Amino acid sequence: MDVRPDSPMAWRLCGNQIKLWRQAANVSREELAAEAGYGVEAVRSMEMGRRRPSQHLLQVADSMFGAHGKLESAHQYLEPDRALVRTTEFLAIEADAIAVDMYEVLLIPGLLQTEAYARALMAGHCPPVSDCVVDSRVAARLERQELLANPTRLFNFVIHEAALRALVGGPEVMKGQLNHLLEVGELRNVSVQVLPLGRGVTPGLEGAFVLLETSEHKHYCYGETQVSSMLHAEPERVSALMKRHAMIRMQALDEVESARFIRGVAEEL
Repeated sequence: MDVRPDSPMAWRLCGNQIKLWRQAANVSREELAAEAGYGVEAVRSMEMGRRRPSQHLLQVADSMFGAHGKLESAHQYLEPDRALVRTTEFLAIEADAIAVDMYEVLLIPGLLQTEAYARALMAGHCPPVSDCVVDSRVAARLERQELLANPTRLFNFVIHEAALRALVGGPEVMKGQLNHLLEVGELRNVSVQVLPLGRGVTPGLEGAFVLLETSEHKHYCYGETQVSSMLHAEPERVSALMKRHAMIRMQALDEVESARFIRGVAEEL
């Protein structure tokens, strides 16, 4: 296959334009490669969108084909797209969800955080934010937790042991947080499981994510990084993460074992 389906559309469009201009100018790929000082396969990859067209190739092509800047000007559009923040969309879908499957590695999931734990996180934000912003964010997080009160909505949380042992806010705050997990885990529509350390290679090592099913039975997956958030509806991506989550659940402790484990960690504080 000449074009990778995951290649940026801008690469593919720009590469195709280089190819069309080259053919219209009756210039062979070999001639363009020689003039630009590239291998023929490198030029082919750029034309096919498998490789980002370089500024140098665009300049050479523009000159050879008499494009008068039309090709060279495309370079600015080949920079990475600005990362979109999808949190607002995610929260809107979560509010309508009938099932939420969440896996967390380093932090207690927002829907399960105590006020003290959430405040410690918000206050530790870098760069720092004002007290008013902290108060607002904590209030919004606590309000969001009202979703758990609807017994017709199912919530499954798998939490890595690392999150249980991260002393967010100090021992007392963490102890209160762990006890809160035990309380919420007793709700009939909520399942809390722990993925302990020492499980070896597991899909859980690849990071946190959320799976959502809406009242219309549409499925989404959501994830966050330091600088961006991602929301996907593509069946292939959602299916892959559903399989990954199922494997993580199988490798995690069951609900009874998890409660016992959480209680043990709390007693150590």
